[in-house]
Amino acid sequence: MIKNREGLVFVAILIAVIAVLPAVIVLPFSKASTESIELNETQETQLDLTDQPTVQVMRSASGQIEEVPLEQYVVSVVSSEVPASFELEAIKAQALAARTYIVQKLVNGGATEEYDVTDTVQHQVYKNMDELRSAWGVDYSWKINKIKQAVQETRGQIITYSGQPITAQFFSTSNGYTENAEDYWQNEIPYLKSVQSPWDENSPEYLEQQILTRTEVVNKLGIDQQAIQVSNTVRTDSHRIKEITISGKTFSGREVRELLGLRSNDFTIEVKGDHIIFTTKGYGHGVGMSQYGANGMAEAGSDYKEIVKHYYKGVEISDIQEIIGSLSAMN
Repeated sequence: MIKNREGLVFVAILIAVIAVLPAVIVLPFSKASTESIELNETQETQLDLTDQPTVQVMRSASGQIEEVPLEQYVVSVVSSEVPASFELEAIKAQALAARTYIVQKLVNGGATEEYDVTDTVQHQVYKNMDELRSAWGVDYSWKINKIKQAVQETRGQIITYSGQPITAQFFSTSNGYTENAEDYWQNEIPYLKSVQSPWDENSPEYLEQQILTRTEVVNKLGIDQQAIQVSNTVRTDSHRIKEITISGKTFSGREVRELLGLRSNDFTIEVKGDHIIFTTKGYGHGVGMSQYGANGMAEAGSDYKEIVKHYYKGVEISDIQEIIGSLSAMN
């Protein structure tokens, strides 16, 4: 009996050791794996910045000129222009538009002799890495890595028409259609034509009401202070206002938008007592690529090349290596 009892005790101890042993072996490696994953999530992706021209950016706040490698400039612009929560393919499309814009500027000699672009919407919104780190806080790592992935995976690609970099216009949200360039700027550009963009209806910027006082509208438009009457409204193919008469004075839709600070020139007007209600569809000038439309296309399965070729008609995606080489020699 004693021998049997000792045998049973030995078996019990053996079973206990076998049960505990995997945990003893696995736990240290599990911890190491977790630390490795955390390190990968927080470690910032490094860009390939070799053989690139630099961009001279005039910082509006300080008046200083910041010199930035081309692809780093694209990262900063894309980070400032679209949410990092966008689909990767939409961010890639934005990277192509941002890169094409600056390459065209560099080819044409920049904004002035001192600098190529400003950091405002006059050209493209730009924030450097320190500013992005401050703005994003704890989200900085995943956001910057996602943006850098989009930029790196499209490195050296620009949008061309007849072999030349295009004017890569873009904006936030359409009213369901993009606008013909000639209907907003009077200059016809063959690749900036109106196309359908139904995905924008899901944008938080799609529909907006702006309420202004009668006095504000009268002063900003320079019209009669009596009853505000709207007539002779003419709309473009994209349903935006081309021409409108308000209290006997005729404006383009763009003029009304800019004078009153409206989100778009697809708007309706409702007079309620001493207030005027402007209901707008979309956000921005409407020409070129819709950013929220691009994201909707990406969510539906389109890749960045399909997105770019939808919004810019008849274009090609080209390699800028030869152009970059000539620009590098200039810097």
